[in-house]
Amino acid sequence: MQNTIIRIPLDKLLPHPENPNRMAKANFEKLKRHIKQSHNYEPLIVRKHPDPDLAGENHFQIINGHHRAAALKQIGETFANCVQWDVDDDAARLLLATLNRLGGKDELASKASLYKNLSEKFSVPELCKLLPDTKQAIERLKDITKSLPQFADNAKAFLNTLIFFLTDEQIKTVESALEKAIENKSSQTKSEKLAAAITKISKSYIKGLKNECIQNN
Repeated sequence: MQNTIIRIPLDKLLPHPENPNRMAKANFEKLKRHIKQSHNYEPLIVRKHPDPDLAGENHFQIINGHHRAAALKQIGETFANCVQWDVDDDAARLLLATLNRLGGKDELASKASLYKNLSEKFSVPELCKLLPDTKQAIERLKDITKSLPQFADNAKAFLNTLIFFLTDEQIKTVESALEKAIENKSSQTKSEKLAAAITKISKSYIKGLKNECIQNN
């Protein structure tokens, strides 16, 4: 049962009340377009509803795929492809916390090749409607071998994402430091400027630590 795809009426699929995942409106619109155009999507992961009364009426609770379910409803579908898992409340909560968070890193060479091949069939505006990346990111990735001189020496580089949370006081300090460290190079995107600024600040900090160690010795 756990690996079998079953079709369940959307009105029998209820969201998990503790689902923390939220999708940006622009990305949700892209998800809708993708499903509407291709009719392909990853099956939703569901379980029999924990409420006996609802379970008796053949209702299921969504564990993974809340946005897909919403997208399917909005484009007029009445059924969703699902995989039913037999999990209790604790396991469901663990899955809610991990399924939308577990991810690898994009290898730069592979992603550049993928975007280059996609750009041969789709224009950048078309890709913007289908992919989660921004127009600037897509343009840079499809031509990255031209725009990054060091790419040949670092083709196995990874695109790494850092996610962390700051207090109001911390964000003011960080933004102030970034403002001073950012170099206004017109050829760089905003994200690239921020990445370069953070790296510059980090190198300066490491250098300061080394100097402090030398002085103490």
